[in-house]
Amino acid sequence: MTQTFDAYSGAYGDAVQSSVSFSGLPHSFFLRAKVNVLRDEMAARLGPGAGGRALDAGCGVGAMHPYLAGLFDELHGVDVSHDSIAQARVNQPDVSYQAYDGVRLPYADGRFDVVLTVCVVHHVLPAQWAAYVAELRRVARPGGLVCVIEHNPFNPLTRLAVLRCPFDADAVLLRAGRAKALLRGAGLRNVRASHFLLFPFDARPLRALERWLSAAPLGAQYMAVGTA
Repeated sequence: MTQTFDAYSGAYGDAVQSSVSFSGLPHSFFLRAKVNVLRDEMAARLGPGAGGRALDAGCGVGAMHPYLAGLFDELHGVDVSHDSIAQARVNQPDVSYQAYDGVRLPYADGRFDVVLTVCVVHHVLPAQWAAYVAELRRVARPGGLVCVIEHNPFNPLTRLAVLRCPFDADAVLLRAGRAKALLRGAGLRNVRASHFLLFPFDARPLRALERWLSAAPLGAQYMAVGTA
């Protein structure tokens, strides 16, 4: 996995855009959708404007980080791809980045208010899923959030995008129920999942309808979240 993402560190955005080009939407639309769901969940669980310190585990080149601007007081990113981390530091100098060995996150226990991992678990070997999520839980503070955003394997357009993405050749998609089980197995509480990206539009009424339908496995992606 490290070599694969090293190879795409300078062309990550182009590769993702090519994989979703059939939708007629820019990659930025999908990044904003993830941030919107995260912001809503943080407001519901931590209170409006909670901010604090956040970690994006498996951040790659930090493509989502410009859209997180202002949401956190302090943002950190970590990844196994050294080349991706080097590119992220160039792109977002205000974010603190580190490379790591893919086993133990280089942070102290309970350091972060929010720990996020976006479309990463499907690149981890299934036998290592529980250990990976346990590490996310370890670095979250008591009462903090651990959020897993993943592709919904029940959505046919998601499967098409994964098939078209060159660095998703190793992907093993996991359903929301499996992601919730992993969070509970790591000791997280109040675990729930919500699906999103059901509609390819950003209109407020459609976002409200999407939230109402979020329990059904319809949207292209989902977020599973629990409280540490």
